[in-house]
Order: sequence, then C-alpha cells, then structure tokens
Amino acid sequence: DRLRSRGLGDVYKRQILVYNYYRKVVEDMEKINYKEIIFDGCSLVFGLFFYAMCFNLFLTPNDLVVSGFSGIAIVMQKLFGWTPSVFLLISNIILLIICFIFLGWSTTKKNIIGSLLYPLMVTLSMPVANFLSSYLVTEDFYLTLLFAICLYGISSGFIYRSGFTAGGSDIIMQIINKYCKVSESKALLFANGFIILSGMLVFGFTKGVYSFIILYCSTYFVDKIMFGISDSKLFYIYTRKTRKIKKVILEEFQTGFTTIPGTGGYSHKNGVMIMCAVSNSDYYLLKKRILEIDPSAFMIIDKCYEVNGGVKRSNIPFL
Repeated sequence: DRLRSRGLGDVYKRQILVYNYYRKVVEDMEKINYKEIIFDGCSLVFGLFFYAMCFNLFLTPNDLVVSGFSGIAIVMQKLFGWTPSVFLLISNIILLIICFIFLGWSTTKKNIIGSLLYPLMVTLSMPVANFLSSYLVTEDFYLTLLFAICLYGISSGFIYRSGFTAGGSDIIMQIINKYCKVSESKALLFANGFIILSGMLVFGFTKGVYSFIILYCSTYFVDKIMFGISDSKLFYIYTRKTRKIKKVILEEFQTGFTTIPGTGGYSHKNGVMIMCAVSNSDYYLLKKRILEIDPSAFMIIDKCYEVNGGVKRSNIPFL
C-alpha cells in the first residue's frame, strides 16, 4: 500500500517506456543491411584507390587538370611545388569545416570518409603507380588518354555508387546547389569548368581540351557502373488494335505485359496503354510487328536496366 501511494504505477509506466525504446533500437539494428554497408564501403575504398592511381599514373605526369581539387593540386604543384597529397588533405579539411557551417552535420558526415581517405590513397598508390608506369604509360599519348578515360570513369562510378564523395568540388557543388538554387549537375559543371579553365591557363589550350575529353567520355563508364548495362527495352504502346498486339506479345515473344488505362490529352478519348519489357535482341522485331498490325500506333521505347517479377518470368532471357 505504501509503494502504491508513492506512485508505483508511474514507475511501471517509465519502465515500459524504456523497454519499448530499447526494443525499437534493437529492431532498427536488425533492419540494418550489413552486407550493403560492407559493399558500399568496399566500393568507396576500391574507387578511391583507383581514382588515386589514375591521378598519379596518368593525370599528374601529363598535366591533365580534369576536375575536382585533384586538378587544382596539379596546378599548385606546377606553380608552387606543393605536394598534391598534402594540398588535398589541407583543402579537404577546410572544405569539411565550411560544409559543416553551411550544410550541417548530416551532409558533412557523408563527405568525411572520402575527404580524408583520398589524400591517403594518393600517397599509398604512388609506389604502385611508379611501378606500373613502365608498363602502362607509352609514347602514344592517345593510348594513354584512353587508359585515363577508362580508369577515371570506372573509379568515379564506384565512388558515386557507394553513396559517398571524395570531397573537394563535390562539397562546393552541394553549397552552390543549396544557396544559389542551381541543380547539382549544373553546379558540378560550373565547378569543374572553372577548374579545367585554370588548368588551361597554366598548361595550355590543348591540355585543357584533353582534360575535357576525359571528363566527358568517362561519364559512359560512370553510367554503366551506376545503373548497369541495359540488356532490355521497355515499350509503352498506345494503339487501337489492343487485342492483336497483346496476342503478339504473349504468343510470339512469350512475355507478359501491363495495361494502363488513360485518356488522350488532345482527343480526350479513353484508351489503354500497353507496357512490356523485352530483350534487346527482340527490340526491333517487336517494333516491326506492332507497326505491321497498326501503322499509326504510338510508342515510347526506352532503356530498361532491371526487371523483377512479372508473368512468364522464366521465358525472358535477360532475367
């Protein structure tokens, strides 16, 4: 009776609240996908190492100022003799402080690992780059340029896929995006354009053009690593002969489809749009068969990077 009079019920309530809180914490920990975290971490380390390899093996020896503070490091080394790894470490620490002030902790923590790890990778990869230079660096500059494009694009793709950044111009891009209301792609283009222009002023117009070629062509490898290889096509078909085309998709191509009801924006007539995915090898044949059945059919055809589920899934060769 004394315990009850002292508010034992409130004690029980507090214990229940504490229990529910820790149970929620445990459930959240169980939901964490550790395989995905390990994969992202390995992608970041792999990408940063080969990004540093490209920097030491191809960019620095050939005065190619491609993008980011790596490009500025090459310019500073040429003008003042500064060690690139030291310059990158100091500049990334300053940028992290600026990022924390203007963008907050949630954004800063995504940039910390890459900003501190990349200068370390530049130092660690230097002996490896010196050893491989006798095998990979040739007198044919265009072959060297091709190697640089491939290595730069692949390493950048793994960094972006990990969800982290290498710091530098990525932080500047995020600040421009927030305060100048400019899209991230335009902000990054502005930052990298300024860096390439500075390299062009120091090393000449020709080296600036080569740097732009590396930056532009490497996006192909970035897209392939980020999104995968498109081995199928996605069809959106609006036609008056819906039944015949459905029959062709099911019987001739042995794949399923989805019908989407819609209304024409110009005619205001109700109709049905057919959506289906086929392999790249069947792309031209399906398009040809649709036009044979209905020459006035309206089609939208796009690349398809991933297909999961669906009817007759076992019959689709790319699944």
